[in-house]
Amino acid sequence: MNIQTFIAGVSIALTSMQVSASELLMVEEKGCYWCERWDQEISAIYPKTSAGQYAPLRRVDIDALPNEIRFNRGVMFTPTFILIHNDVELARIEGYPGEDFFWPLLEDVLAAHTPFKENRP
Repeated sequence: MNIQTFIAGVSIALTSMQVSASELLMVEEKGCYWCERWDQEISAIYPKTSAGQYAPLRRVDIDALPNEIRFNRGVMFTPTFILIHNDVELARIEGYPGEDFFWPLLEDVLAAHTPFKENRP
């Protein structure tokens, strides 16, 4: 295989891949009870779900918010889950309502603000 064939193949493969610039930003702080509860109930399974694969989780401390992100308003509570696309806030979930309510809320936010489609019955 020559280098031109290899480069053409890589170019085609990269073009056909669907690239998602969406992420779920979890704003937390040390000692946050609901952040710890989210850790116990959700954190291990999140990356294995379709939502987690569509919008990978990035965790940040409330006192060290990323400067590159354009937030719609300040973050007042932890945890706060902010759906980001191309460094712009699309939507947020403030607080953690427990496992039974977190997934439907997240799926509703994703469906309302992105092309994400969850396989619901």
